[in-house]
Amino acid sequence: MRVLGINALFHDPSAALVVDGRVVAAAEEERFSRRKHGKRPVPFAAWELPELAMRWCLAHAGLRPADLDVVAYSYDPDLARPAAEMGLDDPWDELRQTYARRAPQFLAAALPGLDPGRVRFVPHHVAHAASAALASPHRAGSVLVLDGRGEHASHLAGRYSGGALEILAAQDLPHSLGLLYESLTEHLGFLRSSDEYKVMALASYGRPRYLAELRETIRATDDGGFLAPVPDWTRWAAARVDDGTWGGAHADLACSVQARLEEVLVDLATWVHEQTGDRVLTMAGGTALNCVANSRVWRETAFEQVWVQPAAGDAGTALGAALQAAADHAEAIEPMPSAALGRSWTDDELAAWLRTAKVPFSTPSDLPEQVAEVLAGNGVVGWFDGRSEFGPRALGQRSLLANPGIAENLERLNDVKGREQFRPVAPMVLVDRAAEIFSGGPVPSPFMLFVHDVAPRWRARIPAVVHVDGTARIQTVDPATQPRLGATIEAFERRTGLPVVVNTSLNTAGRPMVDDPRDALELFGSAPVDLLVLGPHLVRRSALFADPAAAAAGVEAAPADPATSPAPSTGTGAAR
Repeated sequence: MRVLGINALFHDPSAALVVDGRVVAAAEEERFSRRKHGKRPVPFAAWELPELAMRWCLAHAGLRPADLDVVAYSYDPDLARPAAEMGLDDPWDELRQTYARRAPQFLAAALPGLDPGRVRFVPHHVAHAASAALASPHRAGSVLVLDGRGEHASHLAGRYSGGALEILAAQDLPHSLGLLYESLTEHLGFLRSSDEYKVMALASYGRPRYLAELRETIRATDDGGFLAPVPDWTRWAAARVDDGTWGGAHADLACSVQARLEEVLVDLATWVHEQTGDRVLTMAGGTALNCVANSRVWRETAFEQVWVQPAAGDAGTALGAALQAAADHAEAIEPMPSAALGRSWTDDELAAWLRTAKVPFSTPSDLPEQVAEVLAGNGVVGWFDGRSEFGPRALGQRSLLANPGIAENLERLNDVKGREQFRPVAPMVLVDRAAEIFSGGPVPSPFMLFVHDVAPRWRARIPAVVHVDGTARIQTVDPATQPRLGATIEAFERRTGLPVVVNTSLNTAGRPMVDDPRDALELFGSAPVDLLVLGPHLVRRSALFADPAAAAAGVEAAPADPATSPAPSTGTGAAR
């Protein structure tokens, strides 16, 4: 059975393909269009489809639109209510609903040969829930979904067993923890429905001075839901203009709201456990990208394990819709193998890109050793390897790497990326070494979705990745599943004694994460990155800008390993 999942109505449009219960491909439209978040979540853009992403998913699997059994759209307009009735100030929402109802026809026009009768609407929060529970390695367990909004709710609590969802609670709009956080994001001078992660980072610099007042109105209820009226933020701090300054009352307000969000999430998860008694909790929805809150749920509730969908935001609903549709047709669902579900290129295709760009490169047999040498010497490395990540976190497929032992590298990387200096960078750590350095969160933690405490004796050794509050958002690396990356970190440890490297996303501020080789070369050419890893190939800044003749030849001028020049390829990877 072939199911294409589509997320299109709000933001982060995406597509995912599930064949015979197995996740084959998943990608966000922004990686193709190079438009951050794909589009803005306004009613006038609701008709836009992830056309590039869904066509790539089909091409990757060698399928035509007519081959699809189901196209699962992650929103059901029949469940929607008028915006005014839900207490939302959104006078054009009816236009959004009109576009949603016409989705089958829009999809058939975008995918010639598709029968619009094969399009099925999957409720938004059901799609979120399926993206967590059905994609996880756990075959049964509780599920908690929290985001801005769906058809008429902002939350779902339930449990999965045998591919079937039992809904235990749902919170109707206008109460929404996601919309509350979005409103604060806008008040603090950041872009709403985009920059919420900046508020989480800013919160670490403040004090929860307003927490007691927030507790009076924002709270969980005894039926599994909550109350979350949006307050008048000017009560505590004037609206901020994003002029590069930060701190003071604005940081305190961010800290207070963040703390209250964490408390309410713990209360909601506790209620779910009281109903189910399950060992496992799975989570999705944009709020589940709040790593600090996730860690408190892991630490303070009775669940033994907490698994969060790496594409927890709306992008993940494409995957969830496809999985739910497959499960509803009695397909046996396999867990998602990893977050590396996007595009990739063969070694020869990558070499062809470099030759076309007339970039000098080498293909050394000891690549991990050479990369580790650059990192140990305080170089910045662009790392492009394998299939691109699905979701907002760079997980070792499209990453910027650096030495964590030099405190100044935090400021340096924020300058390289052109972003605010209060933003942290993350540690990437060998999985078998994580527990001696990090605590207070689950290990392994392969998706960078939890915050851990850094052991005091390690804080001075890896200062670049220790946030101001003594924590770090870690990603564990298993050399068995990421051999080239694992070998590089092992080689770095042999040189420095540190089984940790800095990891941040391979992009610059305001731009989507690098996805194809052209994106990687454009970033390398415009940002002060010392070394670019492109699969098995290395491009050195010193060689690129020092020897025009070598660049014109498309090879490294100095003698290199015999594997330097792989056979030419006729493919470019553009359709992969």
